[in-house]
Amino acid sequence: MSMTPELVDVLPAHKFDETKLLSWLQHAINGFGDKLDVKQFQGGQSNPTFLLDTISGRYVLRKKPPGKTLPSAHMVEREYKVMRALSEYTEVPVPVTRALCEDSSVIGTAFYVMDYLEGRIVSHPALRALDRGERMPAHLSAIDTLAALHSVDVNQIGLGDYGRPEGYVARQVSRWTKQYLASKTDEMPAMDKLMEWLPKNLPSTDECAIAHGDYRFGNLMLALDKPEVIAILDWELSTLGHPLADLAYYCLPYHLPSDMEGMRGLVGEDLEALGIPDEQETIARYCRQTGRDGIADWHVFLAFSLFRLAAIVQGVYKRALDGNAANADALQVGKRASLLAEAGWRIASEGERS
Repeated sequence: MSMTPELVDVLPAHKFDETKLLSWLQHAINGFGDKLDVKQFQGGQSNPTFLLDTISGRYVLRKKPPGKTLPSAHMVEREYKVMRALSEYTEVPVPVTRALCEDSSVIGTAFYVMDYLEGRIVSHPALRALDRGERMPAHLSAIDTLAALHSVDVNQIGLGDYGRPEGYVARQVSRWTKQYLASKTDEMPAMDKLMEWLPKNLPSTDECAIAHGDYRFGNLMLALDKPEVIAILDWELSTLGHPLADLAYYCLPYHLPSDMEGMRGLVGEDLEALGIPDEQETIARYCRQTGRDGIADWHVFLAFSLFRLAAIVQGVYKRALDGNAANADALQVGKRASLLAEAGWRIASEGERS
């Protein structure tokens, strides 16, 4: 099993003027050089991502997708802003950013460039690609890294305006309800039930931290030589928000089937045999690292996270139908939306018992 992202020739839908890009980069990055070879990373479902091979080194470029996109989606400018602040002012591991271009005349959309990092990416939380002895330390590093992110003082690093500090879950429910309805293709009863249930069952406490929004192993890079997180990737969905929404999202595999392609679930796995923590161990570790006594309304955060992910997946599916998705297998991915919604509704309807 490969732990390095797959590279392909730039997909036809995402081709751009490489000569124009090279000219811009030569002005934006000192000593960039006069050679540029571009490949596209496969695997992401949203903002197209490219490897730039140059005389001065290797870089990664992320851009908005071409064509019409949903309102407030694909904000690469925000990704750049949060990563730049974290790399300059904190120890939270993120790639070093080099340049942001908001001029769509260069390659058709806004984009940014960051350093390329050598490391390992394992997308499934069972971590079978790692030796058994590395799996528990890798999970603990992921939990501790999330706790460190949530402990950052946003005002101290200039991110006090990165989002509204209150009402995150309510706003997100409203936002993803609209996004889902804008990309709806078929009837999905579980989504209808969640859209009605969630606004009436919001978390009883409100908190504010940098919320990554897509915190999972597929967006974490581990060092080549040890099971330690060296970078959090893909900040497209980040904002100021409730930290427990990130934790619930990280814990979703504990509620999804392991025998379904692409779901990255752990239900049905022998966690002890794999050498990875269970959900309660994960929550306990996070609580210790953040000084919490416990967590209220856990089922609400889980149901919300599944609803949100179902809405995101539905958007991927709709873009695939429109011929505009970043990944070749997006049509297959889109079919999973109803399964995620059904898992969310099951947890919501079971309440605290779940």
